[in-house]
Amino acid sequence: MLNQERINEKLSILADAAKYDVSCSSSGSKRKNPDRGLGDTTGMGICHTYTEDGRCVSLLKILLTNHCIFDCAYCVSRRSNDIKRAAFTVDEVVELTVNFYRRNFIEGLFLSSGIFKDPDTTMERLVRVAKKLRIEQKFYGYIHLKSIPGASDDLMAEAGKYADRLSVNIELPTASGLKLLAPDKSEVEIYKPMSYITKQIADRQAERKPVHRSQMFAPAGQSSQMVIGATPETDLEIIQKADYLYKDFKLRRVYYSGYVPISEDSRLPAITSAPPMLRENRLYQADWLMRVYGFDAKEIITPDEPNFDQEIDPKASWALRNMHLFPIDINAAPYEMIVRVPGIGIKTAQKIVAGRRGGKITLDILLKMGIAYNRARYFITCGFDGFEKKYDFTSSRLRDIIIAGGHSKYNIKQKQAQLSLF
Repeated sequence: MLNQERINEKLSILADAAKYDVSCSSSGSKRKNPDRGLGDTTGMGICHTYTEDGRCVSLLKILLTNHCIFDCAYCVSRRSNDIKRAAFTVDEVVELTVNFYRRNFIEGLFLSSGIFKDPDTTMERLVRVAKKLRIEQKFYGYIHLKSIPGASDDLMAEAGKYADRLSVNIELPTASGLKLLAPDKSEVEIYKPMSYITKQIADRQAERKPVHRSQMFAPAGQSSQMVIGATPETDLEIIQKADYLYKDFKLRRVYYSGYVPISEDSRLPAITSAPPMLRENRLYQADWLMRVYGFDAKEIITPDEPNFDQEIDPKASWALRNMHLFPIDINAAPYEMIVRVPGIGIKTAQKIVAGRRGGKITLDILLKMGIAYNRARYFITCGFDGFEKKYDFTSSRLRDIIIAGGHSKYNIKQKQAQLSLF
């Protein structure tokens, strides 16, 4: 049995150190429970945040240890940082996970670690935790393991056998930033396990036949994380790196973690305020456009404006740069254009396309479908006969209106089914 006082102290230290790793979503895993063991990821899966239907789900998120042989300037567990150190044993993590799950505190495990001794030793411990949970405890809940660059392919193969998701942190957006703040690491070492995971997942998918659960390899795919704001990269460089990771390594998610000052170092920016949350949010919005809305990275952000507008979201920024494409006829435009209209999301665009099979879409119908009318009205019409071009705003003027909440000083007399000010 666990020494509760000692375990609580370790939890306090290692759970706090793990909070800086944000790449712990688990969407996409469907590990079944055929042996009536513990847990199940069928259906919703496990997430560290809120699901789409508003439910908050949880997982045990800890480091195996915060001892580390590396001295990355941005990391709280860096070798030279004067902090209290701790380490779990494999059995302690296994028993914690099982006990927390049985008490309905968690739905899965996110396990990372500082690198102690060498990458293989660290990765072997992480794999042993997952293996004991699966084989000895019959645990079928979600397991996310942080992969350690430099670990052997054999260990990576074992990790993918027992974990639902694997992730390798890219750390920083550019090789120059990595060399400056994490000289012990290299992009080559980071990309190696990423490539291995990508190939193993692709090979399983290419088989196109049902496989036993023991033959599954990281069914929820892989993800990565990069620290934002510790080095001077532009948003353009960050999005370009994310685009590269998605296309070349088929990542499920790239996470962006705003730099949190943890120590004084001449290599780090002099940030005394809170992390760059707004910038982080803009990057996630842009990421969503790439992954879900079908935007190309080159469309979202350009060399002419290498950083996102802090006052309007990337989708609206794209629309303002492409005013020649608008307004679109909501009753005739293809889905691919409707979904690009500010104020219209994927579900609403699908409703519009499905709804117009039964007749013309009117203003009342659009409002019932849930469009953000104050934003969308500047970019769409209903295409009815008699439509008149009313106003022609410049991109600059329309940007001001969007920032103001979509309301203009003009007194607009709406005609039947007229939704645009153009």
